[in-house]
Amino acid sequence: MSEQKRILVVVDPTASFHPSIERAAWLARHTAAHIELFISDYAPQVADPRAHGAAAMDTRAALVERHRRRLEQLAEPLRASGLTVDVEARWDYPLHDSIVRKAEDDAADFVIKDTHYHSVLKRSIFSNTDWSLIRNCAGTLWLVKPRPPGQRPCFVAAVDPLHERDKPADLDHRIITTAKTLAGELHGELHVFHAYDVAAAIAMSTDSMTMPIALPINELADAMRAQHTEAVEALCKKHGIPPERTHVHQGGTRQLLLTLTEQLRADAVVMGALSRSGLKGLFLGNTAEDVLDRLHCDLVIVKPAGFEPVLS
Repeated sequence: MSEQKRILVVVDPTASFHPSIERAAWLARHTAAHIELFISDYAPQVADPRAHGAAAMDTRAALVERHRRRLEQLAEPLRASGLTVDVEARWDYPLHDSIVRKAEDDAADFVIKDTHYHSVLKRSIFSNTDWSLIRNCAGTLWLVKPRPPGQRPCFVAAVDPLHERDKPADLDHRIITTAKTLAGELHGELHVFHAYDVAAAIAMSTDSMTMPIALPINELADAMRAQHTEAVEALCKKHGIPPERTHVHQGGTRQLLLTLTEQLRADAVVMGALSRSGLKGLFLGNTAEDVLDRLHCDLVIVKPAGFEPVLS
């Protein structure tokens, strides 16, 4: 991260409530970070000035100026509280690529964006833009849920030290470093989570054999427990994380992570993401899509070192 953190806040021009701005201000007050409020918009009916002439250009300019004035209104109370805030509105498409381009231009340390949590369904509504940013945003992506953080915020770092999802070896260290830094700057606490699934391992072993054989299930379970626990403990020891803040569980990641975040009243889960061809190739540690949209807390996504976004 740069010496002074730069926070890019993606503002939804159709929304009246902006938890992402509140989260960015909270982070900036603890880190003296620079905030930029950003709106990117596009109207296909006036996208081609060759077809619509000067009137289209005037409409585009008026739209961008209206967004810029709205951003200035949102920035005023932040500046009055002593924060450094810039604004930019631009005409660009598609939205996710526009955000990635802006983040790259500004060398943003954090890209903070709202998501929407549906309290009746007890799940978040992740947009196509959210998923595209998870895949392709090089900076740390912070997807915000509409609830304030606790006085002593709790961060859960989800790791996969055995790299069962083909993660680069340094990604877990980046995940923990990010979570530990945030916990330290925001006067919170850090927990580390890892899950492994004996049943899935047995199924994979059986499927890979031409002739199924009887597996020593108890021995396999004991061996996996020892292997995964040792790997997580070694990782945490390098980062000075005490055993009582380390959670290694056997079973499906989805329910175990959801249960832990609820027990801890976690404010954010920090995890890693890799980009592959298509959504089905998106790996986030041991997690899957149905974990992400059911988390009640914020989601912070970290990319491997040297990650390069691919723009359309």
